[in-house]
Amino acid sequence: MDKKLGLSALTALVLSSMLGAGVFSLPQNMAAVASPAALLIGWAITGVGIVLLALAMLLLSRLKPELDGGIFSYAQAGFGELIGFCSAWGYWLCAVIANVSYLVIVFSAMSFFTDSPEKVILGNGSTWQSMLGASLLLWLVHALVLRGVQTAASINLVATLGKLLPLGLFVVLAIAAFQFERFHFDFTGLSLGKPVWQQVKDTMLITLWVFIGVEGAVVVSSRARDKRDIGRATLMAVIAALGVYLLVTLLSLGIVPRAELAEMRNPSMAGLMTTLIGPWGDLAIVAGLIVSVCGAYLSWTIMAAEVPLIAAKHGAFPRSLSRQNDRGAPAASLWLTNGCVQVCLILIWLTGSDYSTLLTIASEMILVPYLLVGAYLFKLARGLKKPTVTLVSIGASAYGLWLLYASGPLHLLLSVVLYVPGILLFLYARRGGKASQPLHLAEKTLMAMLMLAAIPAMWMLIGE
Repeated sequence: MDKKLGLSALTALVLSSMLGAGVFSLPQNMAAVASPAALLIGWAITGVGIVLLALAMLLLSRLKPELDGGIFSYAQAGFGELIGFCSAWGYWLCAVIANVSYLVIVFSAMSFFTDSPEKVILGNGSTWQSMLGASLLLWLVHALVLRGVQTAASINLVATLGKLLPLGLFVVLAIAAFQFERFHFDFTGLSLGKPVWQQVKDTMLITLWVFIGVEGAVVVSSRARDKRDIGRATLMAVIAALGVYLLVTLLSLGIVPRAELAEMRNPSMAGLMTTLIGPWGDLAIVAGLIVSVCGAYLSWTIMAAEVPLIAAKHGAFPRSLSRQNDRGAPAASLWLTNGCVQVCLILIWLTGSDYSTLLTIASEMILVPYLLVGAYLFKLARGLKKPTVTLVSIGASAYGLWLLYASGPLHLLLSVVLYVPGILLFLYARRGGKASQPLHLAEKTLMAMLMLAAIPAMWMLIGE
């Protein structure tokens, strides 16, 4: 049987799942939409919100230690079988599509070493060579996770330390080269032609995604050695990630002017490192990006396979997905997850299509489970009469609503299309009286509404 995960492994899992490719492009992404003043306000709002969400997860892990299915269990316990399933389905689907994007990004980054203007080998990650390499990496990680989650988590701990090295080097060099006059020039962003508050809102669309993965320890809570470590790991990883994001974005504005930084090619941190230490700078950052994305991919593979396993144990997914091997790895769920990833890789190669819209829509689905975490804590807080718990629950719920608003209601509507096949799977899993309890009228009504809403949503999606 697989060993349990300790505090360091859980913290590395959460931190690695958040620190993926995005951090290496943050300098340009932020400089393109916001001034230093707007960045300070934006990170303050995001920092408070994400810490409240982490605190909500910490409190739930203490108040309801028996709910070891994490996000899925919270949604199911608080709002019923259907909402619990939708939370698990949305999260799993987002994880699958995110894993596809990680594999594409890895080989797109590797093209830095293999491609030239005369000869394209890996390209943007959609060539047949990239697809072959991505498939090999996919099944290598698959074999690794089958050896046990503890083994994969130990390797992930090393990968997390590996990705922090180039980030740490960048921060140290950026501090040495930082010029306050350059940072303070056009502090409120008059050259952007937008008020500071609009700039702040624009930063939310970026900061929104860099913290996805905050729920990592909660997702694998059934494998934690000590339930108290779940909340601790989440909070520690959030604070560490927030510190990295703050330093990377703010220090960058003291190295080159904001307008110049906004025009840099991504990963923009590579261009900044070239400014700091010469031609070897971009090499160090691209290598760091590859290690970082591989580490994030390993974390997300563990998390993606865990969700169907837990949901199957509770009857929301087909029972066959609850099978584990003799090392305690979620074998059946892992085969399903990576089989879907492989199909997506082949489709990307055959069509050469840009799936960024699908990735955005799927990412929207992960925000609903975040909102349900705060909402479930609020539901519990009403019976506890503890002001601290109530305040955290209100704050986390408000932040969850803000995330949905900032990311765009249109994409939330379009995500309905992806729920329909999930509902069919849900009904299949409950066939023949296998469900623990019958669906309520409200749940049946919600299913009908989702299916009806999928018709105009599909029409809009085709028309994009």
